Amino acid sequence: MNRARSGRGPRGRRMEPRYVRRRQYGMAIVIASVLIIIGTVVYIVGSRSGSNRPPDFNGTGNEIVQLVQIEEGSSVSALGPELVEKGIVKSNGAFQAAAGANPDAARVQPGFYRLQGEMSAVAAVAALVDPANKVEMLEIPGGATLMDVRVIGGETRPGIYTKIAAVTCTAGSPNCVSTEELERVAATTDPAELGAPEWALEQVRGREGDPKRLEGLITPGSYVINPEQDATGILRELVSAGTDEYNSTGIVDRAGAMNLTPYELLTAASLVEREAPAGDFDKVARVILNRLAEPMRLEFDSTVNYDLTDVEVATTDEDRARKTPWNTYAMDGLPQTPIAAPSIEAIEAMENPADGNWLFFVTIDSDGTTVFNDTFEDHLRDTQQSVDNGVLDSNR
Repeated sequence: MNRARSGRGPRGRRMEPRYVRRRQYGMAIVIASVLIIIGTVVYIVGSRSGSNRPPDFNGTGNEIVQLVQIEEGSSVSALGPELVEKGIVKSNGAFQAAAGANPDAARVQPGFYRLQGEMSAVAAVAALVDPANKVEMLEIPGGATLMDVRVIGGETRPGIYTKIAAVTCTAGSPNCVSTEELERVAATTDPAELGAPEWALEQVRGREGDPKRLEGLITPGSYVINPEQDATGILRELVSAGTDEYNSTGIVDRAGAMNLTPYELLTAASLVEREAPAGDFDKVARVILNRLAEPMRLEFDSTVNYDLTDVEVATTDEDRARKTPWNTYAMDGLPQTPIAAPSIEAIEAMENPADGNWLFFVTIDSDGTTVFNDTFEDHLRDTQQSVDNGVLDSNR
């Protein structure tokens, strides 16, 4: 038989019915809502009367552009203190009120945005929700070259100069820097002024007049270009950042331990970046060092392609016979300069190569499978497999 509840809990304490607790919780919500409404009314009245209004600038800014960042996982409202510190808005209170009143503020994506100094809070929030003010990032992938590359049977790969120009010339940017101006500055400005590492100055100065002489000195990565900088300032920022990154790996000491100069190590790393699939950087680095020690020519197709107008994976006999500062089929040792932008991973692979006796490697399928061999006979066998699979099939 079911027994009625006595209404008392353990040790005789009376248990409150659940509906009483729910009613009390509901009353708390109502009271809190009323307080918020009262506070809002007081704020509005105070604002209209001029009292208790947070300090604020008037207008849309002083035309002095500044960059601010909304980080991943952050929000517009979190920018308040930084905007006050930079003199973009006058008070965090005014900014928070404006952000709360703009329904689009909650949908602003992480990234860098162009604002101006001395903006009203409403104008600052309006600028942040306007996509035209979001700064396009400069993306430099590993293996990128300074100049454009036309691929036979494929698309043109934009070079670093073209990428910079495209970012600076987006809508709303106050300063459009052309590819031609970037090339001129790179070819004629002293590399020390552009932030090049001391260990590369002699080689870069020796190629004065060549816009490609900065090849390899800009590391792959994502960059924000200051919209107020000219070509010299932009290249100085990028090259200086590369110098800091390369030096942080201990490139000078590691190169000396390998009987290479730092510039030679940088050049070798650019070959790794262009020749090796992901995961095999350290093996290709070992092949380079083993061939240099033999000595035997490197014979890398990437070095043949470097100064060609149109390129493809499989080079021709005629191209491989050309004598250039880079063609390792027609010259001993390393190319005279890097042939691409090597990543830090490629630099570290050269500094810490895998153990092995390999002298040859070839990619044998479209998945990027690469095999390494000690003997030329085994290499010929695998090369034929690559041809049969269409990897080394020429489009000419």
